Amino acid sequence: MKMSRVRAPAIAGCLLNLALACLSPSVEAFEQPSTAVAQTDLQHTLEALAQRARPGLLGIAVLDLQSGNAWRVNADHAYPMMSMFKAPVAAAVLSRVERGELTLGQQVTIKRAEVMRGSAVPSIGARFQGEEMTFTVDQLLTAAVSESDNTAVDALIRVVGGPQVVTSFLHAHGIDGMRVDLDEAGLRRVFSGLVQGEAVPTNESPEATDARYERGFQAFMADPRNRSTPDAAVTFLSKLWRNELLPPKSTQHLLRLMYAQTIPNRLRAGLPKDVRFADKTGTSGSFDGEVGAYNDIGILTWPDGHTVIVAAFLSGSRASDAERDALFAELGRRIAAAFQR
Repeated sequence: MKMSRVRAPAIAGCLLNLALACLSPSVEAFEQPSTAVAQTDLQHTLEALAQRARPGLLGIAVLDLQSGNAWRVNADHAYPMMSMFKAPVAAAVLSRVERGELTLGQQVTIKRAEVMRGSAVPSIGARFQGEEMTFTVDQLLTAAVSESDNTAVDALIRVVGGPQVVTSFLHAHGIDGMRVDLDEAGLRRVFSGLVQGEAVPTNESPEATDARYERGFQAFMADPRNRSTPDAAVTFLSKLWRNELLPPKSTQHLLRLMYAQTIPNRLRAGLPKDVRFADKTGTSGSFDGEVGAYNDIGILTWPDGHTVIVAAFLSGSRASDAERDALFAELGRRIAAAFQR
């Protein structure tokens, strides 16, 4: 959902390119690194990339599951999750399936009034017909995680009993820095500068619309709900990978959905072809050239089984789409280079 009417100044791109040129160690230094040296330098690399992201705040957490070593920058700050929250929602749904409270084949009815815009690829909204349609829980999981469909995740949240059920599931598994308080419809109300039940005023002037969107964007940036620290996101992924959130069958189900999420292409853009990546992204709306949230969290696995987890959250960025994509691709490339054998 884009509300921006003014592009970021062109000079921002120049400054970001200059920052990249000044990164230490140099790009070339990572082409044939020794693993020990590359991992020692990884902390400096993360700090340099966080500096490059300014005035946005970039939080990164990296965990090597083999050694237990971790690298962090701004990792205890709580960032807006946006669609990243669809992975923990899916985990909470699958936990209900494991307990026999739901089935993957269970039918869920969605009414036309519940259809929302917002998906990485055309999904439920694009094929919706009539006043209502039914989908299985499994279809909704695929749409929510692999296609980042907003209609699907809100239907799943209703099925499990509300956002608080997801947060309770996370807390019960020792994930305390991640919270789900709102569905996508609730987030959209915040962005729109509207309270629940309030409609857009009739005959609203363009000036009043701009003022309302600005009010909504500022409210979103200050809102503590639906947030996660990078540390908590890494904990979520590491527990998922180790079958500590779900039994192996459901763990593999969710990982397959995350492997299939290839749009948008962020950290994945910097990874070697032989590294598998199970991830979930999240993107907020923007106002006046500022993007509230631009995220990617995922699990990198090398052919020999070596596994590294990364969480990257960017908030308050005034960089262009291309500059943010380049930043995340560079982060993926640097992390992969640090562990390449």
